[in-house]
Amino acid sequence: MSPAIEAVGLTKVFEASGGSAVTAVNDITFAVPADSTVGLLGGNGAGKTTTIAMIVGLLLPSSGTLRVLGRDMLHERHLALARMNFSSPYVDLPHRLTVRENLTVYGHLYGIPRLPERIETVAEDLHLTDLLRRPAGKLSAGQKTRVSLAKALLNDPVLLLLDEPTASLDPDTGDWVRDHLSRWRRRTGATIFLASHNMAEVERLCDDVFIMKGGRIQDEGPPRALIDRYGRRTLEDVFLEIARRPDPLA
Repeated sequence: MSPAIEAVGLTKVFEASGGSAVTAVNDITFAVPADSTVGLLGGNGAGKTTTIAMIVGLLLPSSGTLRVLGRDMLHERHLALARMNFSSPYVDLPHRLTVRENLTVYGHLYGIPRLPERIETVAEDLHLTDLLRRPAGKLSAGQKTRVSLAKALLNDPVLLLLDEPTASLDPDTGDWVRDHLSRWRRRTGATIFLASHNMAEVERLCDDVFIMKGGRIQDEGPPRALIDRYGRRTLEDVFLEIARRPDPLA
């Protein structure tokens, strides 16, 4: 089975003022196996957001190759986008539209058949039925996070990209969402690519982890293997060691 995501020498350079350039992602190579949950970790400015933006087709690579669901994202991204989706609590939905109206707009963009029934099913799964008539601008931060996840699951994606999927959720609801995602992946055989600062969440959900720093992948492996390799107690301890050590290539 082909990897869900395959990057080789992936690089993104942004032109800055005065003719200088900033390399946000620097020659990274990685593969995300199909039917797995993989975490992408890194501090602010590590390159995570830029990497995800290239995977979802919002940014084009400066160099290297990127294939998603077997498609070259430089030339064929339109063939992959219909089979994937993305959720982030930091991307606002139109405030004046109700939850149902927002989901309807996105459902039409994906050409989802029997859309009203599909919205009801996803809303029930995520305990959103009572919120369908509420304007998105009237939702709490935790409710917005669940609605964003509902939007991302509407089209039954083969690849689901998540940015901080349990941000702003109380511990009980966050635990429920993590269980829901685990059950959903096992049931569908989909792939989840997850960016999170919640190390306990990553340990719990992820089969494998990539740790970025300075636009490069510094280390990778299953959470337990990384913990053992560094002789630490938790993945957070591993992350802090990598984040705080000097970068020899900087």
